[in-house]
Amino acid sequence: MIQIFASMQAGCRRSLQCDLRHQIVTPVLVAVAALVVQWFESPILSADSGEHPNIVLILVDDMGYGDPGCFNANSKIATPNIDSLATDGMRFTDAHAPGPLCHMSRYGLMTGRYPFRINVNRWPTEALIQPGEVTVASLLRDVGYRTAMVGKWHVGFNEDGYDKPLDGGPADRGFGSFFGIRASTDIPPYFYIRDRMAVSPPTDTITANQSEGWSPIQGAFWRAGGIAPNLQLADVLPRFADEACQVIESHAGRPEPLMLYVAFPAPHTPWLPGEEYAGKSGAGMYGDFAMMVDAMVGRILKQLDDSKLADDTLVIFTSDNGPVWYESDVQRFDHDSSGGLRGMKADAWECGHRMPMVARWPGTVQAGSTCEKTISFVDFLATFDELVGADVYQDAAESDVGPDSFSFAAELTGKPSSSRARPSLAMKSGRGFMTIRRGDWKLIEGDGSGGFSDRGKKPGKDGRHVGQLYQLADDIGETNNLIDKHPQIVESLRSELAAIMAAKRSRDLTD
Repeated sequence: MIQIFASMQAGCRRSLQCDLRHQIVTPVLVAVAALVVQWFESPILSADSGEHPNIVLILVDDMGYGDPGCFNANSKIATPNIDSLATDGMRFTDAHAPGPLCHMSRYGLMTGRYPFRINVNRWPTEALIQPGEVTVASLLRDVGYRTAMVGKWHVGFNEDGYDKPLDGGPADRGFGSFFGIRASTDIPPYFYIRDRMAVSPPTDTITANQSEGWSPIQGAFWRAGGIAPNLQLADVLPRFADEACQVIESHAGRPEPLMLYVAFPAPHTPWLPGEEYAGKSGAGMYGDFAMMVDAMVGRILKQLDDSKLADDTLVIFTSDNGPVWYESDVQRFDHDSSGGLRGMKADAWECGHRMPMVARWPGTVQAGSTCEKTISFVDFLATFDELVGADVYQDAAESDVGPDSFSFAAELTGKPSSSRARPSLAMKSGRGFMTIRRGDWKLIEGDGSGGFSDRGKKPGKDGRHVGQLYQLADDIGETNNLIDKHPQIVESLRSELAAIMAAKRSRDLTD
């Protein structure tokens, strides 16, 4: 549909120019054509329209495509609050994290840049986002939003001891306030950060922990290391819900719009469900913890209602990458966290990065609707830019703002847009397999999962491998490798992937 609108726009321009040149069109038709062009070129919401919605972006951690009931009718995990967002809004069935691991996903979401462009470090100890780089937060801040973040950052601080300011984090990358943690609740040191300072430095220590009956990276798993005095890992998830609700409550009645990014570090390990959730799901400790996550989402939605902000708020819910859920877990609990996709967290296969995503915006996003368009979290930057008419992204033809970002504002609003549609999707797996998706074709440059599901074959220094080609329309489970049957498609995809990797900006390829 977007391409049709774009073609109409270009046609209007050509027709108008030709008619004026030959003076064979009446003044009335010229005026109508000019209005059509202006309609297509105007932003969905202008920067000074006063119509900017509040934006609450909820990113959970390691939740699979098949966990929420609105994506898997057979889920053994009750998710009534996530499901309510789907009932009242739009499900995205082909939404992808920028990479199948936490740090990749969050970097791409913040910057509109594919994370393989900087080879992001898995456990960064310095800021990955550079000073002055436009982020979704700085973009919205600069058009008058109050910006706040609560939760897991995992995109790096410039660390020089924990009794000194932690620069390069959210407070220096567009957020007016931040309360959260460096990374996951299984990666030490463990301590809360308020803006740039540790609330209490990690001067105590905690021993490592694992759960019997689960793999070494499942259950109540955490690593040994430093921890702040009196910090309990089981309290982190509800504490973040408290903080998020406080931000929303404090915003009631304020004139400027709010952008709140809530990054829950769950149901990532350690799986630590509260007593009221223990044993309540049909998927063991993981399912119980995922139910608790849903309840925390519900608290945020209730606070929006109580603060009378819900009707003016775009809520987006999604997960940062796939779950740590093996085939043996599917058999044991009869719960498919992948929702029929292949693989798990870190994989090049679909479960590693295809995410459950829903968006609610009363009166704008059509209730009970579904979007099948292929999108990536890197698209949030261009989408927010178009929604608020910031023009940071749109006017950045010679800059490096959101180089891999393509707007899906038209899908949210149902209004036409002149923005270019995403032509393809590229990413790197946890073990370095480059992947490209164009239409229903998907090429993986490696043999095996490329992540946690197996250790498979990894290309050697000479890059030799067979590779994988799948036609997802007919094979969403990636069971039939067609690499030997369509050499021309393989060559075309490889050429496009090489061009994307070589280009400074992916948008250059579509200009």
